[in-house]
Amino acid sequence: MFFRGSLLHGNDIQIEHVCAIDPLGADEVCGRLPEMNRRADVASLVGSLRGLLPDARGLADLDMDDCLAAMRDIGIFLGSIRRHGHEPVGLVPEVGPLLVELGNRTDLVPRDIVHHYCTWNPLGERQRMYTGDAQENHLQNAVRIVFPHLRAALEMCHILRDVEPADPKFAVLADALDRELQPMVEAIKLVGEHVSPQFFARTLRPYFEDVEVDGRRYLGPAAAQVPLWLVDEAVWASDRGERNYLDFLDHSVPYSLPRWRELHTAWVGTSSLVTAVIDAYGDDHDAADRAAPTLVSSARALARVLRTMLVFRGRHLTIARQAYQEDLRLYPVGSGGASVDLLREIITLTRQNSQVTKGMSGLDLRARAAGAAT
Repeated sequence: MFFRGSLLHGNDIQIEHVCAIDPLGADEVCGRLPEMNRRADVASLVGSLRGLLPDARGLADLDMDDCLAAMRDIGIFLGSIRRHGHEPVGLVPEVGPLLVELGNRTDLVPRDIVHHYCTWNPLGERQRMYTGDAQENHLQNAVRIVFPHLRAALEMCHILRDVEPADPKFAVLADALDRELQPMVEAIKLVGEHVSPQFFARTLRPYFEDVEVDGRRYLGPAAAQVPLWLVDEAVWASDRGERNYLDFLDHSVPYSLPRWRELHTAWVGTSSLVTAVIDAYGDDHDAADRAAPTLVSSARALARVLRTMLVFRGRHLTIARQAYQEDLRLYPVGSGGASVDLLREIITLTRQNSQVTKGMSGLDLRARAAGAAT
């Protein structure tokens, strides 16, 4: 299937190419970056960053993929300098206009985001890491695992929103959406198994602090920038969210790829998939079941999607709660700006919408009856 978003920083061929190229000649110095960070050697970090910056002619020669790779390599030095207590643009003023130019050319914020740090990051000896620790590698790989499936899931949402719940295709597409979301559950499981809360909270989290560019502050790479929130928006949050979460969505949108910002603009404030199913049922669920039995299949399929999202959110909450406990954390909120309380609120809202869809399809009623019988 050809996705319209494939021309906007998203297709597998482009990802492979961006990973392969080194337009700034940064391979060698990026290989030494973890050691500079271990020594907190700010002078070497600053000198290395300054040495990477292209002149005007070199900048003019960069194409789109070159610009993505250049931001990837500059960005990991921005986060490193910031981690050691300094504003990188303050120490290397010439990088500021370059960041703005790279952001403009790629239609992204003037800062590296999670895609630069993970999906556009080469594997093996050329992999860019702040610490070089195997746990950091596991976190990056979790995003790499998720990205192609989430990209497909968002396009599935785009198609689903134009299909009536009474159409047999709705359940088929919703089940396909659920299959694309399953890898997120596996990825967060791997993070829980291989990344300790202590490592994330004390060692890695400081590298994701925000930096000032052109008078504004921009977040560093963050898992919250992987847009499961956009799946939420399609499935239930576009018209059934609450203010705290909607404010967080507004805050997250600028860190998304262009295609995903387009989808947000198209979906925000419109009827969600949950609402579409509710409206299709109307007030008389039994009559709706008899008139269009496919509605039951649609509601059940959407309930399965919401259950998968709940499983992921639950595992994420467990990890976040451990990493941000008061006696361990260095920061009160995650690198994407979300608090543990907000994660709990999202889970509550997701569960509420899950219960609505299960109730319409009879799953809740049958489960309660079976429980009563036993």
